[in-house]
Amino acid sequence: MSGGGFQKSIESRGGVSRIRSLSARHPYTDIIIQVDLQEEEALVWRYKIAFTQDNQRRPILKEEKVWRGEHLVLDRPEDSDRTDPQRLRQTHLEQTIANVEFREIAEFFASVNYYHLVPQLIRDPERSLGRRADPYGGDFLEQIANAQKHTREARLRRILAALKVAVPNLNELKLERDERGVPHLYGNYKHWRPKGAWQTEADFSDGTLRLMGLLWSLLEGSGPILLEEPELSLHPEIVRYVPQLMLHVQRGRKRAVRQVLLSTHSSDILRDEGIAADEVLLFIPSEEGSEVQVGAEIAEVRQLLEAGLTAAEVVIPRTRPPDARQLSLFGD
Repeated sequence: MSGGGFQKSIESRGGVSRIRSLSARHPYTDIIIQVDLQEEEALVWRYKIAFTQDNQRRPILKEEKVWRGEHLVLDRPEDSDRTDPQRLRQTHLEQTIANVEFREIAEFFASVNYYHLVPQLIRDPERSLGRRADPYGGDFLEQIANAQKHTREARLRRILAALKVAVPNLNELKLERDERGVPHLYGNYKHWRPKGAWQTEADFSDGTLRLMGLLWSLLEGSGPILLEEPELSLHPEIVRYVPQLMLHVQRGRKRAVRQVLLSTHSSDILRDEGIAADEVLLFIPSEEGSEVQVGAEIAEVRQLLEAGLTAAEVVIPRTRPPDARQLSLFGD
């Protein structure tokens, strides 16, 4: 977890006050996060952390617990924490000397990736300067270039095969570095010239770049992947098959299929008939903050999906802002 840690993660998000729910009544209300790691239906690890801020608005731990199965292996604060409260500025999870018994949790968290590629950053010739594993795509082409040659070429072939569905004239895809060592993607497009025409990422459409980034992200790594609105810039008929595309791409992986968490407002994505009730998480806003509900735990949602309706038909009406029609009156 190089460069991260408890203090850094809170600071980079604007402090405890920015993270805490807006509905919290007290400035020192605890923030509690609990994560269960399971294999099949069996609980393997559970990690729980509670924290707040002190009088100087610095993050401080209130609780840190780890269970292996049902066995509690860490319970903080410990006596040494009470003797030296400065120890509560750090979690045991982030310290290699302290997380020996449950380092598997730290490694799992480190494997989680978030992607929301911004095409303008990919096109920027200075994109990779000072960036590493940028979720917005600043070093996206550098990541591709740094992959082993046979791995890179195999992935680009698979991505090309998928892209041809959305971009029929795309005939070839490769990556090369220019005279400065900056990597560029080259696509060969068929047209009236026998050898076609080559274009770089500077010429690709936003949708092409975002679809390439989506496909590469699914092939890269092994931990859970968080995707934010992957439908942006894509044709609705392409968007409709994004869930099946994600599954198909991963079936060819030698590693285990990755868990994908996808946020969307797209009814086109939710039209996929393979989406089950237990795969849907609804964020329901209220005066006391948003509540997350699992589709399978809502009787009406479960019954309608089992009856053959799509998630788009069931979920979109339940999450629609109640006064959405009032937008048509804007300016009156």
